[in-house]
Amino acid sequence: MDTELPFSQASENNKLPILEVLKSHLDNIDSVLEIGGGTGQHAVFFANIFPKLVWHSSDVPANVDSLALRIGRAALPNLPHPFPLDVNSRPWQCDKFDAAFTANSLHIMTADSVIGFFAEIANHLNSRGKLCVYGPFKYAGEFTTPSNADFDIWLKQRDPLSGVRDFEWVNELALAAGLELLEDNSMPANNQLLVWSKQ
Repeated sequence: MDTELPFSQASENNKLPILEVLKSHLDNIDSVLEIGGGTGQHAVFFANIFPKLVWHSSDVPANVDSLALRIGRAALPNLPHPFPLDVNSRPWQCDKFDAAFTANSLHIMTADSVIGFFAEIANHLNSRGKLCVYGPFKYAGEFTTPSNADFDIWLKQRDPLSGVRDFEWVNELALAAGLELLEDNSMPANNQLLVWSKQ
């Protein structure tokens, strides 16, 4: 670990389990949009694993410089400089991609931001493009574990508008955007990895 670079232990822990699910979806495509790139650990990891895939990472404007540190250090030909993307600033100023990926972001966003995210995302996916979302969810209004309930309390103490999202609500937003749920994968540390396809 390079102590000069931003680091997330959660990203380090979840990258291999995420890879196991996503490898079949990313193996034969050309481009991915990452929303909420954070420390850049996922971007560098997946760009290394899939050298034929161009991984386009983004984050809110205030975080792009931090994200760019690791991406710049990696100097991978298929990992361009990250760009600013605020899901609330619509329409998004970016192209279409074969897939989109976001990890641990929907529970940080406000509910209105989640609505905006799904209202916009299909405009930036090619035909049959995949949307892959990693993070915790509730089902039928219930947390999957007591620790996720505690996490939700902690989130709301930081920001009352954030919180663990209801799967059914999120899937309704996806359906309204023309996305069909392909997979709901249970992941380590009480998370899910949801995969939708643009119809």
